[in-house]
Amino acid sequence: MGDPTNEAKGLEGGVSDDGAPGTSGGSATSPVHVPVRYRRTWEDGFGARGWKLALPGLGEDVIAATPFTGERIPTSVFVHDIVDHHLCGFALSGYLDEAGALMQLALRTGSDPVEDYRQMIDEDLLPGRPVADDWPALLPQALRPVTDTRPDPEHLRGLAQWAGQGALRALLVAGFVQAGYARLASARANWEGYGLDVRAREAIALALQRLFERLDERMLAGDVRHAEGLFEITNRRVAYRDAGGALEDAEIVREDPADA
Repeated sequence: MGDPTNEAKGLEGGVSDDGAPGTSGGSATSPVHVPVRYRRTWEDGFGARGWKLALPGLGEDVIAATPFTGERIPTSVFVHDIVDHHLCGFALSGYLDEAGALMQLALRTGSDPVEDYRQMIDEDLLPGRPVADDWPALLPQALRPVTDTRPDPEHLRGLAQWAGQGALRALLVAGFVQAGYARLASARANWEGYGLDVRAREAIALALQRLFERLDERMLAGDVRHAEGLFEITNRRVAYRDAGGALEDAEIVREDPADA
């Protein structure tokens, strides 16, 4: 087994001054484009103001996001969706993809993913109300339902009665952690496949957050009803372009995140 620190953070290799990678990434000369949509009020059943990713299967069925960061994490949910989900190859739904994305969030921020894993377990799985069908993979093989069809949530309720909620919670937490760790290599490969340096993940996320805050403030100040555009991401700079391709704002990716 390789060194998990190197596997997770890509310490080997380097990137030259012009953004060309060493062994830790692909070419960074072509920006990564992430299309997004803004609505003052989304007619989606939630009615929230904010932003969504304009990618197939990545955002239309989730509540719109704003730059709010909370107390533990210096970047918003929207930046998490871009940096830890999309650019690492994880969907916004499904427990296994969430396990992988939350592990990526932990690696770039130092947060503990177990708190978020426990929240999904306590809200969805222990009550037997899963919102995705991949939950059996979080269980030890011997405890998984034996079926080739859609797994029955009643199986979870039966396990809770048999083992007790405490034991089942511990088993599911272990499953989430294992699933997150098992996806480190694929996340890195996906990130580098976009030509991005894995060592710049934290700085890119912080630059996106700063840009996102300014952009959202302008939408509020201008009472904008709706907008479409894209974020443009490289190892050196992140930018936002409107639907016509015009550059509206940009932010330098700072080498030392402490300077942010």
